Amino acid sequence: MRKKMSEVSQKISEKLLTWYQKNGRDLPWRVKGGAHPNPYVILVSEFMLQQTTVKTVIPYFKRFMERFPTIEDLAMATQEEVYAMWQGLGYYARAKSLHATAQMIVKNYDGIFPKNREEVLKLKGIGGYTVASFLALAFNKPEAVIDGNVMRIISRLYHLTNPLDEIKETIKEKAEELTSREHPADYASAIMDLGAIVCTPKNPQCLVCPLQEYCQSKNLADVEQIPQRRKLNKQEKIGSVYLIENDKGEYLIRKRTEKGLLSGLYEFPWIDNGELYKDSENSHQQVVHIFTHFKLTLQIYKKKSNKPLSVDGFFVSKEEFKNYPFSTLMKKVIKKI
Repeated sequence: MRKKMSEVSQKISEKLLTWYQKNGRDLPWRVKGGAHPNPYVILVSEFMLQQTTVKTVIPYFKRFMERFPTIEDLAMATQEEVYAMWQGLGYYARAKSLHATAQMIVKNYDGIFPKNREEVLKLKGIGGYTVASFLALAFNKPEAVIDGNVMRIISRLYHLTNPLDEIKETIKEKAEELTSREHPADYASAIMDLGAIVCTPKNPQCLVCPLQEYCQSKNLADVEQIPQRRKLNKQEKIGSVYLIENDKGEYLIRKRTEKGLLSGLYEFPWIDNGELYKDSENSHQQVVHIFTHFKLTLQIYKKKSNKPLSVDGFFVSKEEFKNYPFSTLMKKVIKKI
């Protein structure tokens, strides 16, 4: 059972909610004054916002909702149709999980969204953060939503200067205590907005912060270094991608069947270590793409052939590329053609 809020925590929560009513962002998936009336809207936005900024998500969200306005529409769509609407947003595993979750809700729950934490966690692609955010925003449940913004705010509010991985439990305890019991949906949006607008990673706007009288890091020289994150060195990989062109000027593409982030998307033959075909022409062009844990550089090679060679695939014209969902990595290759 969650412990009773202290008087200070109550005041912090109330000040944040008051600030939010006047300053909270207007977003296409947001309502103020409680839970969103359509949990499906929250579900789609939460999947899209994983590891992606609000500014980037907005246009994709609008197009996605126009194409799949209900969870039934999404559940009945093919994976290719879903990927086509996700193109350019990256992290395609999210699209696959969202699609699977929609099918589970329609099949197992008759299209009615579960409100129980244990049931929601059974859905594909939903972990600790997403379940808390979904329940708070869709059903006004008093869940402590903890994302990067929340971790930064709480670390600064209580001047927690140890590395982030050492203070996660403390942050969780503080977040749970501060979460409004009466207005959890608005509170979740409010604290995320405070991190996006005021308590930013660089140049935090301490003088206009509604919590400045309670913040133990206000105006301190190390405020931008809080929270302290351990830097991870990204692994670098160098590979090859092949533009195999037939006599008609069409290019060989294939559907990726391997498991992983790019599963189900279309691509040109490529390898992330070494070369596939020795008798290819080096175009002296390359593309660079940053994945979560590594940096990938692909050298572009060209080859003339009327047969798929050893790769399962088929030839399409450049004009037909728009009909196939490509990953952001492959879109960078397309721009080079």
